[in-house]
Amino acid sequence: MPRSLSMPSYPRFRRAILAAALGLCATAALAVDPPEPVPDEEPIEAPAADASAASRPGDVPAAQQISLEDVRTFTAVLSLVKEAYVEKVDDRRLMRAAIHGLLNDLDPHSEYLERKALESLGEDASGSYPGLGIEVTTVDGTLRVISPIDDTPAARAGIRPGDIILRIDDTAIVTDNVGEAVDMLRGAPGTEVTLSILREGAAAPQEFRLKRETIRVASVRGRLLEPGYAYLRVSQFQSETGSELRKRIERLKKDNGKPLAGAVLDLRANPGGLLTAAVEVSDALLDSGTIVTTRGRIREAEMAFRATPGDLLDGAPVVVLIDNGSASAAEIVAGALQDNRRALLMGRRSFGKGSVQTVLQLDEERAIKITTARYYTPSGASIQAAGIVPDIELADLALTENEPSSYPVTSERDLRGHLRGDNEATATTTSPAVHSGAPRDYALNEALNALKAMALQRRAGPGKG
Repeated sequence: MPRSLSMPSYPRFRRAILAAALGLCATAALAVDPPEPVPDEEPIEAPAADASAASRPGDVPAAQQISLEDVRTFTAVLSLVKEAYVEKVDDRRLMRAAIHGLLNDLDPHSEYLERKALESLGEDASGSYPGLGIEVTTVDGTLRVISPIDDTPAARAGIRPGDIILRIDDTAIVTDNVGEAVDMLRGAPGTEVTLSILREGAAAPQEFRLKRETIRVASVRGRLLEPGYAYLRVSQFQSETGSELRKRIERLKKDNGKPLAGAVLDLRANPGGLLTAAVEVSDALLDSGTIVTTRGRIREAEMAFRATPGDLLDGAPVVVLIDNGSASAAEIVAGALQDNRRALLMGRRSFGKGSVQTVLQLDEERAIKITTARYYTPSGASIQAAGIVPDIELADLALTENEPSSYPVTSERDLRGHLRGDNEATATTTSPAVHSGAPRDYALNEALNALKAMALQRRAGPGKG
């Protein structure tokens, strides 16, 4: 799934959910304990409903009451399944299926979480887990790749954003089991798995054989592309991403020996992560302004995050690279820097996950993750299902190095009897050497060229009319 974002948990919201649940449970002979909040560093979380009118179990506003006819229909279906299904099915399995169906039918990001899924939430936030290093989501009953994570088995095998996973080993991925697919992708380090993948434009599926390993994701990497120009790669947003970015920028400044002239922030194939990390990364490059706001049906969902003084690059130009694998927290950063006119966005339209999920714990081993709000960029735009549109769109191309010519470079000075120039002795006709840090991918090369132009314009200062 695209990574979710974190916000506080809300007791009143939990009481409102419990009150509604008890109304149904009284008929279905079920009981649920009040949910407890998970730690703040979990997937995008939003506020809670004002349950002042639901202070007593079952005391739910009329507009929120469950229809008695719907309850009768549910119990009738349950009874018929138990009586007529070809095999005997126990009540616990049927009720679990009903709960899964209730949440899965809302949207692709709301779900019922049991022990393994809850454990994976903590693993995702820490950046260490056993698996393939692949982020997926469900689209119309199919399992689609959001992005492979840098330097993982999925990335090394050539898995791409947009790939559709048809089979995992001998198991076909269908609507009924797509929710279990993440567990099927994970496994003990050293074990192998075969993925059958349908790629856009391909006539037939391709098979990829991958070996699972412990995924330890370094969320921030960086280097100098050329003297003065930094490359900052954020692969996902974890609990330490903000501090790691600050340390990396300070290290690159030191390596450069003077302030940086500009930086490329690469958010391509970044599936997202923690809201707090997205806010910290944005704040590191902003002096002021709104970073992101959230809005939902309930008052507590109205939240806003603003930048604090202190731009780590001291106003040096920034180019942000995004693509269709940039999702969730990555889109928050891209939108904040674009709307505050702090960075130029280049690449392709982003994924478009602009919703907020709250994790509400039922007990130590069970919870629900439910969408409670949408988030908005500083300009007030929602990117839900629309994505962030870059300022300059780039095609998905690759760079290749030209073969060296067997013929010498010809210029005016090589012509017989040419008119001698004043600076001829210092002129050169050799091709410029390729810097060891020069980018090999098309988008990064274009970003570096744009960054140099922005830096030159900044040095030149405002034009005179």
